[in-house]
Amino acid sequence: MQEPNVIKLLKSDLKFSDESIGKLKIFVKNVIDANKEHNLISKNTEIDIWHRHILDSAQLVKFINFKRGSLSDLGSGAGFPGIVLAIFNTNSVFHVKLYEKSPVKSAFLKRIVNELDLNAKVLNNIYDNNIESEYIVCRAFKKLDRIIQVSREIANKPHKLIILKGQNAQEEVNSAFKNIKYPYKLEKSITNNDSKILIVDF
Repeated sequence: MQEPNVIKLLKSDLKFSDESIGKLKIFVKNVIDANKEHNLISKNTEIDIWHRHILDSAQLVKFINFKRGSLSDLGSGAGFPGIVLAIFNTNSVFHVKLYEKSPVKSAFLKRIVNELDLNAKVLNNIYDNNIESEYIVCRAFKKLDRIIQVSREIANKPHKLIILKGQNAQEEVNSAFKNIKYPYKLEKSITNNDSKILIVDF
């Protein structure tokens, strides 16, 4: 799915404003420009960035209430999904925290936050302090059992954990929840029929 079709879907189904779409276009240009020098995203996904990265991240807005609180993106990388969600957010009291330990990626994120005037903050190590957010999201951070450990041990309760997963989501859940059960659901991804969105309540 190319840029015009993705933008149409972002507006109609996910309620992105024209202003947000404008910021997404600036963000995409910055990612591709920076990717010439640094490995922010896989080079072979650049041509499909709107579908593979933007829409994949943007679909999470359906599961987040932006009216109050905050969101933490673990291992934000080039800003997926954290920057996309921060661009969608229009509430001045809702904060987005971008956790990224790579100095190169962290510097890129800080530049984007400043350039787009986003209500977001870039942080380095998730283990420095407790994570205090109503939502924790991640896309390509660590294996599920490690993410569950973070949610259980260093994140304040209650919170929702929202993870973009591939076709083996159910098997990963079965393995990670073998000893301790948590209420969860698997939602279908709108970008890939085999992919899932895992939502866990802590």
